[in-house]
Amino acid sequence: MKSPGQKTTQALAVVATPLALVALGASVYQASYAAFTGQTRNSGNEWATGSVKLTDDDNGAARFRVANMLPGDTQTRCITVTADASVPSTVKGYAINPVTSTAKLEDRVKVTIESGNGGSFADCTGFTAVGAPHVSDAPLSSIAQVNTFETGFGGWAVPTGVSSKTYRMTWKFDTTGMSQAQIDAMQGAKTGIDMQWEMQSN
Repeated sequence: MKSPGQKTTQALAVVATPLALVALGASVYQASYAAFTGQTRNSGNEWATGSVKLTDDDNGAARFRVANMLPGDTQTRCITVTADASVPSTVKGYAINPVTSTAKLEDRVKVTIESGNGGSFADCTGFTAVGAPHVSDAPLSSIAQVNTFETGFGGWAVPTGVSSKTYRMTWKFDTTGMSQAQIDAMQGAKTGIDMQWEMQSN
């Protein structure tokens, strides 16, 4: 068999060299990507605070403005409190800004506070109490001691969303057991207190 000539050998070398480069490139490519891969993503992470909002229907007016009060007088008024919360919360009531008198009138104005459904500011028509009273026949001087959220009365568990509760407050000027001289000493006396409802997230 005849051996290839010089020109044939050169031609084979020219052809063989590109093929070798292609083969080498293919082996490098395969070596670089010889792995299985997979990805997953948890996108859109963000953090936002919850919110709580508490309002009532008094339009800035006092529930009681009593003048010329006489022994034995009594009165009942209501107020509706509305909670708007994006997180479960609790509403409690407590006293602020007590006004004391030298005649100790605050010991003789006794108050009962209930909560329930129905009624509206200053008008308890349709009110229905739910549960036992929060305060029963207690003097203003005692209510004044309940002056923080932690010690407050009520404990209304508010779910998320908007909900309302009506509070009914009844006062009476109780002079039971007092002498006429003690009663007369209270003429012209004045006392007062603010009732505040507060909502805190749980």
